[in-house]
Amino acid sequence: MSESWLGRRLELRLGNPGHGGFVVARHEGRVVFVRHGLPGERVSAVVTEDRGGSFCRADAIEILDGSPERVAPVCPVSGPGGSGCCDFSHASLRVQREMKSQVVSEQLVRVARVQRSVDVEELPGTGDGTGWRTRVRLAVDADGRPGYHKHRSSEIVTDLACPQIESGAYDDVVEHDWKPGGEVQIVLDGVGERHVVEIAPPKVSRTGRTSSGRRGAMARRAAGGAPRAERVIIGSGRPVERVGEREWSLAATGFWQAHRGAAETYSEVISEWAGLSEGEVAWDLYSGVGVFSAALAGAGGTTGRVDSVESSRQAVSDGKSALADLPQVHLHADRVERAIATLPTRPQVVVLDPPRSGAGRNVVDAVAAAGAERIVHVGCDPGSFARDIGLYLERDYTVQEVRAFDAFPLTHHVECLALLVRGR
Repeated sequence: MSESWLGRRLELRLGNPGHGGFVVARHEGRVVFVRHGLPGERVSAVVTEDRGGSFCRADAIEILDGSPERVAPVCPVSGPGGSGCCDFSHASLRVQREMKSQVVSEQLVRVARVQRSVDVEELPGTGDGTGWRTRVRLAVDADGRPGYHKHRSSEIVTDLACPQIESGAYDDVVEHDWKPGGEVQIVLDGVGERHVVEIAPPKVSRTGRTSSGRRGAMARRAAGGAPRAERVIIGSGRPVERVGEREWSLAATGFWQAHRGAAETYSEVISEWAGLSEGEVAWDLYSGVGVFSAALAGAGGTTGRVDSVESSRQAVSDGKSALADLPQVHLHADRVERAIATLPTRPQVVVLDPPRSGAGRNVVDAVAAAGAERIVHVGCDPGSFARDIGLYLERDYTVQEVRAFDAFPLTHHVECLALLVRGR
């Protein structure tokens, strides 16, 4: 193994954006993934991570030849060595979207073998790229101070200055006495109310093991995903959100789209692409509180049927309350991979909005075996999204439409939607 480059300062000419918030450079035969730079720039960068092999990671700490699209960083805490929140804080919104478009298109070609140029679109309510976020979850450090994780680190930045959410969201949060190791969920809901909820620390033993025997980072991840006690500090802990004329009341720690314009926009696209006729059947998988189920129910009418599957029992309960006037919607509290085989009616349309890791082969195979004519697949990670698209192509589906939205301005994250149709 060659000598580590950790801490080494390199002069680099930056190339294309890469998936994950980096720009790609090369030095002495190795790939360097550089944060805080822009394509075409010449920078001085310090290597922050080197595990050997063909690549390492670095931060651009001095801009030698800057891009004309570089702006003064909008986020004061996300620069080199700082929080991992805003990868693209130093780029104009136009260039941020161009970089994301290039990444989505590249992932589709490289992973799914789909040659398609995708332009990332702005969502309503984006404005100047700040204040678009409606909810944020903060970590709490060993001294009880809330903040954001540093990039690829368990360290926490406690200066609550990230501009993704309105600054008023943090009122009285710093002064509160929080439990070390816990989390703080903040929500600015659709009717102007603020909710702040403390989430207890995950239960990991003093030896670092969970009850299943996991230890270390694996134990912490497993414990973090397990149910934890919650305490409402500000507000009711039951945000109210709206899409069109419909209203949902849900748990503050439950899932809702972070960007204030996302839920409405995605519902409109899904309703259009689903193409449901009166009396037809749809599945809504990973359905949350049933936002897309409501859109599908409207298209299929009272003689149609929508089967929704969501693993969170709280989300299913909240969804049933919000959709009580839609008897054609049937919400199932179960894991998608287990529930598909038990759903009573074969669908004409399937909508999937899986977690960041994607649906995966088992779910895609089960959906394809159900024989739906149309599939609408949603993904918030271009890599797993492209992988799932490739799996559909293996099962006799073709890509008819792809759209992508800048649902996370100032960051490298992007939301992608694809319409797939059966037959070649």
